[in-house]
Amino acid sequence: MPLPLLSLLIWIPIVAGLAVLRAGSDAARGRTRWIALIGAVAGFLPVIPLVANFRNDVTSMQFVENMRWSPTFDIAWHLGVDGISLWLVALTALTTIIIVVASWESITQRTAQYYGAFLMLSGFMQGVFTSLDGMMFFVAFEATLIPLYLLIGTWGNKNRTYAAVKFFFVSLLGSLMMLMSMLYLYSQTHSFDLATWRETHLATIPQILIFLGFLAAFGVKVPMWPLHSWLPDVHLDGPTGAAVMIGMLKLGGYGLLRFALPIAPQASHFFAPMMITLSLIAVVYSSLVALVQTDMRRLLAYSTISHMGLVTLGLFVFNRIGQAGAIVQMLSYGIVSGAMLLCTGMLYDRTKTAAIAEYGGVANTMPRFASLLMLFSMANIGLPGTSGFVGEFMVLMGAIRFNFWIGAMAATTLILSAAYTLWMYKRVIFGAIANARVAKLKDVSRREFALLGVMALLVLAIGLNPKPFTDAIDPSVGTLLAQSERSVHPEDAPADGGEHLQAAAPAPVVAAAVRTPG
Repeated sequence: MPLPLLSLLIWIPIVAGLAVLRAGSDAARGRTRWIALIGAVAGFLPVIPLVANFRNDVTSMQFVENMRWSPTFDIAWHLGVDGISLWLVALTALTTIIIVVASWESITQRTAQYYGAFLMLSGFMQGVFTSLDGMMFFVAFEATLIPLYLLIGTWGNKNRTYAAVKFFFVSLLGSLMMLMSMLYLYSQTHSFDLATWRETHLATIPQILIFLGFLAAFGVKVPMWPLHSWLPDVHLDGPTGAAVMIGMLKLGGYGLLRFALPIAPQASHFFAPMMITLSLIAVVYSSLVALVQTDMRRLLAYSTISHMGLVTLGLFVFNRIGQAGAIVQMLSYGIVSGAMLLCTGMLYDRTKTAAIAEYGGVANTMPRFASLLMLFSMANIGLPGTSGFVGEFMVLMGAIRFNFWIGAMAATTLILSAAYTLWMYKRVIFGAIANARVAKLKDVSRREFALLGVMALLVLAIGLNPKPFTDAIDPSVGTLLAQSERSVHPEDAPADGGEHLQAAAPAPVVAAAVRTPG
């Protein structure tokens, strides 16, 4: 009998988190940290056989586990991964280790509760990315709110309570609308099985309502403009670890691709013009707002919103390269934003400020730090050879195939992201030493250098050799896209999900086509 690798991915960090809570105290901070690290590493171990044994030529779910919990309501412990979720699962496990190590010295109070919350959050995240049962997905999705709320509200900065409450209630409101969509699907199918939902053909109006319910939940988590206002507050007043976890793990984009697009394909095409418009606003507007920020954390928050606008754009141009690029962009920017937030956190821990005006000449006192931050800044811009280039290029190619002018507008991100990223880097790193605090800065420790070094290797690995990632992602994207096209245009959509599925119809044609009930 094969090992239940996906169940282990979920339960190891949850059990480790409970063990940390049981064993830890502020007096035993060293023991608490080591238990947390052992739990995080153990949670990563199942990823190794998952990646090693994953078959790129299989488009269906792999490593499937299916155990029925409630025959009455058809709720099951149903898990599986495909090319879309495989690397997100791996990123989740790796992120957990990174955050445990990054918080080694900075968290000195309630360490057991801090590490316990993070480990359990990791387990819930794995549940989100592997669930093939709607109710199980909803429970895991909602469970992530509790540790995130506690992390932001307990270990954040001055306005942490406001940031935590705002994040919690905005997320909860969206999740309630998603629950209504799921309950309607259950009323029509008498099942919570995701495959059953995808195969159910609904009329256009129900699809529209279901899509809006999913959009409310996942749009907040992307975050999409204009549902983004909680993110700058979390970056500014939340602990670095929570900001990194939110930045690295893309629940919103994954949820749209896994639920909204395949379950409500006609509604997805109907709302494509709106989603593309909102994505372009996010790309341009958020970049312009980032240009005028005076705090590094808020600048990175608006950078995240801008880059995630490319993700939603890639999803809603409905072609293979665009949607595959959106997934690569989620992976890449998860690593890049996490690395830049960690760099900002390292400066903040040393000086207790993230104001750009308080820095200058950091390269003189922290040369290794300056070199690593330069690499991450180049990836944030999308420099060829870094991970940032791969996802952005694929999304822009998909957008151009859909409509040249949409692609051209999206391409302004290449200029705007360079403007605000290089402006921040120049002000913080170059020039004369700004003040006594900068003069006393110590360069990154061996622990910090190893941490950022691992992330730098990932940035270069994806940038220089993206094939292992795209080979896993592409077949699964092709399958979902083919299902969507058959639902919207059953008379002429090919059945193989081939490369000729390049673009949805232009927006006016799509809007007219979906007025016919499905």
